[in-house]
Formats: sequence, C-alpha cells, structure tokens
Amino acid sequence: MSDLSAEDHKLVVLARATRARTGAAHGAALRDLDGRTYAGATVELPSLQVSAVGVCIAMAVASGAKGAEAVVVLGADDPAAEDLAALRDFAGAGVPVHAGDPSGALKSTLIS
Repeated sequence: MSDLSAEDHKLVVLARATRARTGAAHGAALRDLDGRTYAGATVELPSLQVSAVGVCIAMAVASGAKGAEAVVVLGADDPAAEDLAALRDFAGAGVPVHAGDPSGALKSTLIS
C-alpha cells in the first residue's frame, strides 16, 4: 500500500473495517468527485444479493454523486465484471479499482 495516496489509503481502512465489522465476504469503499466516501459490505439475504462495490455505488448515486475518483474492494476475489460495468455506468471509464485480500494487502489495480 505504500504507493497509494493518503486518500486511497483511507479507502483501504474504510473497506477493511466495514468488512470486518459485518463479517461479510467483501468490503468496499468509494470516493466521489467531491471527496465524500462511501463504505459497504456484501449483502447476502435470501431475497437480496448486492456486492460490496454495488452497495457503495448505490449509496453514492442516492447521495447525488456525479462520479468516482477511486474504489477499493477487499476480499478473496478480484472485482466482478458486473461491478466494473456498474462503476463505468456510474462514473465512466478510467476509475482506478484497487483490489486486495481481507487484511487490506492490495494485490492489483484495475481501471474501470
């Protein structure tokens, strides 16, 4: 994480804390164009399934955000193609998505 900006490091901390607090498979955090942050965890209910990134995007859209500067997602897997597509729908192409394990150790950066 040493090559991350201080603002992106904050997203890692938020995603890690949200995942740990909820015990979810994934935690995510998103920073919008105004610098506001949104953190979310995977939702797995019998009648509702939403990815952690999907939760963050939905919160940002519901708050009136016009785009995203960066996203962090922590869990065992890289972000799903559906999450990257939703991010492009919301914020356009070119948003960095930092992916890492549950502890917050980043393993890759994708561009939406």
